[in-house]
Amino acid sequence: MAPVIKELQRNSGAFEHSLLTTAQHREMLDQVLDVFKLVPDLDLKLMEHNQDLAAFASRSLVSLSEKLAALRPDAVLVQGDTTTVMTSALAAFYQGIKVGHVEAGLRSFDRRNPFPEEINRRVAGCLSDFHFAPTDLARRNLLGEGVAPEQVFVTGNTIVDALQSIPLEGGFDDARIDAVDFQNRRVLLVTAHRRENHGEPLRAVCRALKRLVASFDDVEIVYPVHLNPNVSGPVRDELSTTRGVHLIDPVSYIDLLKMMSRCYLILTDSGGIQEEAPSFHKPVLVLREVTERPEVIEVGAGKIVGTDADRVFDEAAGLLSDSDSYRRMSSARNPFGDGQAAKRIVSVLAEML
Repeated sequence: MAPVIKELQRNSGAFEHSLLTTAQHREMLDQVLDVFKLVPDLDLKLMEHNQDLAAFASRSLVSLSEKLAALRPDAVLVQGDTTTVMTSALAAFYQGIKVGHVEAGLRSFDRRNPFPEEINRRVAGCLSDFHFAPTDLARRNLLGEGVAPEQVFVTGNTIVDALQSIPLEGGFDDARIDAVDFQNRRVLLVTAHRRENHGEPLRAVCRALKRLVASFDDVEIVYPVHLNPNVSGPVRDELSTTRGVHLIDPVSYIDLLKMMSRCYLILTDSGGIQEEAPSFHKPVLVLREVTERPEVIEVGAGKIVGTDADRVFDEAAGLLSDSDSYRRMSSARNPFGDGQAAKRIVSVLAEML
């Protein structure tokens, strides 16, 4: 959303805007606000330790409804598929306020994978007046659900805008990462934290990572480990003593992007990283059974590998062993646009409002 906010700021003669955050994930939010030099006008500070989905959704809906009733904006913009997105759209609907959904139309067509994001974005789609679809496939998904064509706008994905605006030269903010030899080693960047992978799936991924560093002498792994104990517990149990595996605490957004730009290969269950990897021309192995971003798979920039230990190992080992396969994936085109998505979104808002 940061590029859209910046574009609204550049058009301050036409728009008055307020930035409202729920702080659903406090640390992650603060990192990104700092990167883009954004200061919320309203910070609801709703995060609680080990929070329950229903409890957060109810707190969020009540608080957002109160704030929107006081602000009375012409439109509310939401982005993506978090619980905050769903409750913001519902709160705006209750107040009779138009909703614009950035990154609309993504679908895995599996209600429980990713959980709860697939339902969050479907609910937001039902409540939205303006659907800013990143790709033509996302547009077709929305039209197939009965959304009127005049309400859908293909803009590209704002993640491309964001990446083009961030300088990635120089050292890391976190000195621990400087110990990783990105120049002389093939470094695999791993992120895995999704709810549906908690438990045995996550342990299976860890077993595959062990086999990779044991099988390839020039390979090291960097894994920023999510603070959720359902993630950090099993990951550290499985990998904390494994040679060539660097388990680090969550890093800043800038450091994550720098690692993506310098690594050899990415293994992730993240949605956002599936969008970012093609911008860096890094092959991405998706640690899920389905993805709501099939464009990455269709252009050949990524593969869905699930969480079976043998399959994860085989797919990663194949890219480490077969230079032709690696070259094909790393040279795939970026399916997410040209970096002008925010301008298109703001242009539509200027016309429609």
